[in-house]
Amino acid sequence: MVKKNTTKRKLVGLVSKESGLRAYYTSKNTMNTPEKLTLKKYDPKTRTHVVFEETKKNLGRNEVKPRKG
Repeated sequence: MVKKNTTKRKLVGLVSKESGLRAYYTSKNTMNTPEKLTLKKYDPKTRTHVVFEETKKNLGRNEVKPRKG
C-alpha cells in the first residue's frame, strides 16, 4: 500500500521575472508562508542575479485536455 503524503510542504517552481525561465525548484511550508515566495537568484539565461517568483510546479502538464472529435 502506498503511504499518503501528510507533510505540509509543497513543491514549487521559481520563474525569473526577466527572462521567464523556470530554472529552480524548491519546497515550502504552506502553513508558515502562505504568500508567494520571491528569491533573488542567478539567471543563467541573462547571466545576472534577478528576482525569481513562485509558480506551480507542473504548470498545466497534468491537466486533462478535451478530446477532439
